[in-house]
Amino acid sequence: MIADRILFLDGEAMILDKPAGLPVDSPRDRSPSVESMLHELTFGFHRLPQPVHRIDRDTSGCLLLARNPGAAKRFGQAFEAGQVEKRYLAILDGVPEGEGGTIDLPLAKVSTREEGWRMVTRDDGKAARTHWTLFQVKEGRALIEFRPETGRTHQLRVHAATGLGVPIVGDPVYGNGGAGGMMLHAASLRLVRAGKPPAEAEADLPDRFAALGFAR
Repeated sequence: MIADRILFLDGEAMILDKPAGLPVDSPRDRSPSVESMLHELTFGFHRLPQPVHRIDRDTSGCLLLARNPGAAKRFGQAFEAGQVEKRYLAILDGVPEGEGGTIDLPLAKVSTREEGWRMVTRDDGKAARTHWTLFQVKEGRALIEFRPETGRTHQLRVHAATGLGVPIVGDPVYGNGGAGGMMLHAASLRLVRAGKPPAEAEADLPDRFAALGFAR
């Protein structure tokens, strides 16, 4: 049950450990999604909680939901202002140069009839900045920590593939795909709130990371 995956809960905030493969918004085919399961996450409230941000279907880990409209507005403003600390872990399909740094590459959305839409780095795109640190190298692959300063669509996936020159393992758009799934995990999230303790949580690495020998 999705209610068993709650990492943080109080009167206005909830952090869910979203499993990989589950989209946040309901897809056109009406297959399961976080949105279709919100009624399981009321915990005594009449209103349904609402996701404040989005993470990709194939990305697992911390997803923040607001439990009332006022909180949703404040949390949304915090995301827009870059005041939410987010930490991701990813396994790259190769080893980047260096031990860490900052990727500063603007992103723009492009569409073609043949390939559909994707994000690309382009000077006239929206500002996108990602800090990264190399954690481990094993069998020609690297475990990387990403700390995004901005929250653009597919930001980490494009910054890995283009900025570092090494795509995330299993990325079906910017990498080579693969049956094991995409190795990107929202490991922690922290939102500072006025007059309240921070809404924060950490999500353990999923089994698919351990299957490749990474269990940090």
